[in-house]
Amino acid sequence: MKNQITNALSDFFFEYETPRQVLVRNRRVGVVCRLIQLGVLAYIIGWVFIYEKGYQSTDTAVSSVFTKMKGVGYTNDKGRERVWDVADYVFPPQGDSSFVVMTNYIITEGQSMSKCPELPGKHNCKTNAECEGGSYKRTGHGQMTGVCVNTTGTCEVLAWCPVEDDQTIPDPPLLMSAENYTLFIKNSVTFPLFGVTRSNLVEGIDAGYISNCLHDPEKAPLCPIFKLGDIVKLSGFNFETIARVGGAIGIVVDWTCNFDVDVRHCKPKYNFHGLYGNPTETDKARASVGYNFRFARHYLEDKIEKRTLLKVFGIRIDIIVQSLARKFDIIPTLTAIGSGVGIFGVATVVCDLVLLYLLPKREFYKNMKFKYTDTHIQPDSESLDLDTSVYYTIEAKARQAQGTDKSNDPDSEAGSIETEMSKK
Repeated sequence: MKNQITNALSDFFFEYETPRQVLVRNRRVGVVCRLIQLGVLAYIIGWVFIYEKGYQSTDTAVSSVFTKMKGVGYTNDKGRERVWDVADYVFPPQGDSSFVVMTNYIITEGQSMSKCPELPGKHNCKTNAECEGGSYKRTGHGQMTGVCVNTTGTCEVLAWCPVEDDQTIPDPPLLMSAENYTLFIKNSVTFPLFGVTRSNLVEGIDAGYISNCLHDPEKAPLCPIFKLGDIVKLSGFNFETIARVGGAIGIVVDWTCNFDVDVRHCKPKYNFHGLYGNPTETDKARASVGYNFRFARHYLEDKIEKRTLLKVFGIRIDIIVQSLARKFDIIPTLTAIGSGVGIFGVATVVCDLVLLYLLPKREFYKNMKFKYTDTHIQPDSESLDLDTSVYYTIEAKARQAQGTDKSNDPDSEAGSIETEMSKK
């Protein structure tokens, strides 16, 4: 028992097994094998290493965006002249990465909390019974008092009076001068994995350059100052159309960097996308087009609280930072190479299937690839305690007598045994 355990351990540690290889001279199988190997090689080199850059590790950035609008607008609404500055037309005013620039508006001044009739077309009535006191409707301006106002044919409401009339949108937009406003974007990104921090104010973008530049995709692609009219145009919109009812535009700051080269080559690219507000037939067919919201300025007049209500139509700007940095790393490189070497095994599997199941001589190739042992004969030889060489000689003669002699086949078991015996 001890000797058996010792022999088993010795065989396990000091023996090496290798699969049998058969060299097949077949043009069709050889061409299939080489084509598959070339395809795998092209995939590894072309897709994994060149296109996907599988030899590099990747990281995304932590970013911060600061914005600032500049420009002055002028309106003359029904003979009332007014100048609008940044504090008037930008919402919110904190300089966020998402904000609205007002381009059109409907103003209702001098509102105070009191009772007044609804607008025609809202809460129409003929008798007080149609105006349920204490109730309100979702599209109304306030709570109904239970009184039907005969002069207007509408229900009386408790609300900010006079109620807003927003049925007619100014056309052309009141703030067409917004086309000349400018937007300054300051963006900083940090790639924690690589310990690199960059700003869109890259080398050469100093105070003197910023004071005179204006972004142009071809002439000044790195200038961080953008004209609002150019932003709208680059996003595919018409300024007058989007200014009238509002819309949304996305500005994508793209940081795609390769840190295998100098860090100074890591520079941002600006892309512009119209999100909604597109003046096409598809957009016109929608239930709600444009972008608007209401904003109120409250004040006291003779100790009475009043407000000025503005329904603001504007262009919503969303600044989106998109980042991906790469750098050589031995671990993904070895992983990509290892997976590629493993895929080479596909050629062997396919060629084996062709050899064993599709070719006319598949039985011949099966005999070449697989060796079979006659298990019913071997125990008898062991019981007779015959010498191994004598046993194989007897077996070969038996095969020859049965007409199944394969001694002429150098790859068959019998042929290899008889060759060895002849040499002895």
